[in-house]
Amino acid sequence: MAITAAMVKDLRERSGAGMMDAKKALTETNGDMEAAIDWLRTKGLATAAKKSGRTAAEGLVAVAVTGGKGVALEVNAETDFVGKNAEFQQMVGSFAQKALDVDSIEALAEAEVNGQKVSAILTDKIATIGENMALRRMQTVTGDQVVSYIHNAATDGMGKIGVLVALKGDNADFGRQVAMHIAAANPQALNEASLDPAVVERERNVLTEQARESGKPDAVIEKMIVGRMQKFFAENTLLGQAFVVNPDLTVEAAAKEAGVEIVSYVRMEVGEGIEKKEEDFAAEVAKAMQG
Repeated sequence: MAITAAMVKDLRERSGAGMMDAKKALTETNGDMEAAIDWLRTKGLATAAKKSGRTAAEGLVAVAVTGGKGVALEVNAETDFVGKNAEFQQMVGSFAQKALDVDSIEALAEAEVNGQKVSAILTDKIATIGENMALRRMQTVTGDQVVSYIHNAATDGMGKIGVLVALKGDNADFGRQVAMHIAAANPQALNEASLDPAVVERERNVLTEQARESGKPDAVIEKMIVGRMQKFFAENTLLGQAFVVNPDLTVEAAAKEAGVEIVSYVRMEVGEGIEKKEEDFAAEVAKAMQG
């Protein structure tokens, strides 16, 4: 029986399953809608889909490095408890290793670990652990040497904050110091040229309005803005920041003393940018009692 787009749409709406899973279910059951729903339930896909509307803002960031390449990967879950689950940690670690072989989160979802697609492994884990999970994002860096650091580690190579530093040159000790600096200082970009132009323009506009309120002449205001923007760049770019190990030096100057150049970096923190839904305990219990 030919499987139509309308049939797939109908099954998705009834089961909450993903498009490819719905299509496969219909194919496996020769277009029988009820049998397809049962097929999805048997595979745990319908159950997992029902959880997909719940906010997954916890989880782990994992880092993996091989040669001159490093990858940081975020896999989310609903609660902090799952991040401490050994099965979840093992899964995230295997995903991070596989991420070294691909160039996007979409490619990672389609890649195979031990003969099974990453996306399918994640779906199975949703069904067994009972929480919504998401393969959220990954970033890679390359250099002569890549150094990694995990802050608040849950286990080896993964935790709440993952940092990668790519160096031109070889100095692992200095690279680790920079990685720890990045975890603490959270720079917005490597250097002034790397900053988002919209962020720079917004800051310049704010500083301009502040300076104008002083009532000083335009020539003085221009100098005020230049000075304040220099301070903004110093505070918000990695190379311009005062190095936490030696605040008398900028990170850029410290790198020169260490005989290396910082090429790029990644700082990835669990849940960044995800709007978490807050509920008080009484409301959470009431919700649970309602099923």
